[in-house]
Amino acid sequence: MSSRRQKKKALYDRLQLLRDVSHSSSVNKASITVDASKYIEELKDKVERLNQEIGNPQVATTSQNQLPVQVTVETLEKGFLINVFSEQNCPGLLVSILEAFEELGLDVLDARVSCEDNFQLEAVGGEYQGDADSLDAQVVKQTVVQAINNWSNSNDQG
Repeated sequence: MSSRRQKKKALYDRLQLLRDVSHSSSVNKASITVDASKYIEELKDKVERLNQEIGNPQVATTSQNQLPVQVTVETLEKGFLINVFSEQNCPGLLVSILEAFEELGLDVLDARVSCEDNFQLEAVGGEYQGDADSLDAQVVKQTVVQAINNWSNSNDQG
């Protein structure tokens, strides 16, 4: 009898987790499942939109371990959203990228960085100190890719 209760409790816990993850306010199983299904469809649409916006992200490949680094830059109302991702940890890469921002005169307004198992940077750059017409997403992207290449070359020599 306790085995049946444990299974029922486990199912209830999973249903509550599904409810939380899908931001459902429903209380019955069928409604929670429908809400979760809708949420999954919304996420799929969001991923598809983001993939279309990103297009083919420029990939900089370093000669050290042929490490691919994806760089995307989006233009915001006032500034840029810069994303850098590598499947491997890249000690010192963050410093190189921040130095590149400084050379551009681009202030980092907000940033999230993960450097543990991989390298992931999401930064919002704005408050450009210079001729606003000379800086666009492509220039920022090229500068970041060049910083990655410089970092890679300095690591190959060290």
